[in-house]
Amino acid sequence: MVLLLIAHGSRDPRHAATVTALRQAVAERRPGLRVEVGFLDFCAPSVPRVLERLAAEGVGEVVAVPLLLTRAFHAKADIPAVLAGATAALPSLSVHQAPVLGPSYLLTDALERRLRQAGVRDADRSSTGVVLASAGSSDPEAIAVIAEIAREWRHASGWCAVRPAFASASSSFPSTEDAVRALRRAEGVRRVAVAPYVLAPGRLPDRIAAGARGADVVADVLGAGPEVAALVLRRYKEAARVTRSVVVAATG
Repeated sequence: MVLLLIAHGSRDPRHAATVTALRQAVAERRPGLRVEVGFLDFCAPSVPRVLERLAAEGVGEVVAVPLLLTRAFHAKADIPAVLAGATAALPSLSVHQAPVLGPSYLLTDALERRLRQAGVRDADRSSTGVVLASAGSSDPEAIAVIAEIAREWRHASGWCAVRPAFASASSSFPSTEDAVRALRRAEGVRRVAVAPYVLAPGRLPDRIAAGARGADVVADVLGAGPEVAALVLRRYKEAARVTRSVVVAATG
């Protein structure tokens, strides 16, 4: 079975470089597992091209893990359509789509690590307000998930406050800049930190950074950190386990 990482893609070369680094991190954690990368747009190789190559090499099963943090349009419609279209002409290849990465405590751990790397100390928690800055979505489910992550993180972590924000103007949440200003006015907040809830650099993460200029600390994107690599493998194992269970039931 092959693990296929599906990334959105970007014109920004930092995006593909981050995805490549994540592929390497995942492969190092699971020696012997073949890990491939396919992009939906802008970057090569495309998902259909990767699947065509795998089928030509005699691969029979693929688990596709979307490198997405919320279950919005790409996970619900775009990726299933791409996979269905590609496999329609590849009858020997079976592709199973795994769940998106988030939400997960591993992603919260990655956010915490990025904030520490940016200079936020544990002693600063009770007086630091954090902006959980997501790329954005018009999907109500994705919006609700980000709000819930912010609430749970606040209660579990000891931060003075955690406010969600979206870089996309289509969201009902405030922008990063609005959230930073709101925290500046909040009681008990003496320091404001921005934690980008995005995997790789690109246009929307740059918009988050631009809106975070009024903050004291701006953390880096999640990137190819150990928590993300571990989470990718967890989603792969979950999908592979379900697939094997279905096969056993069908043959039993």
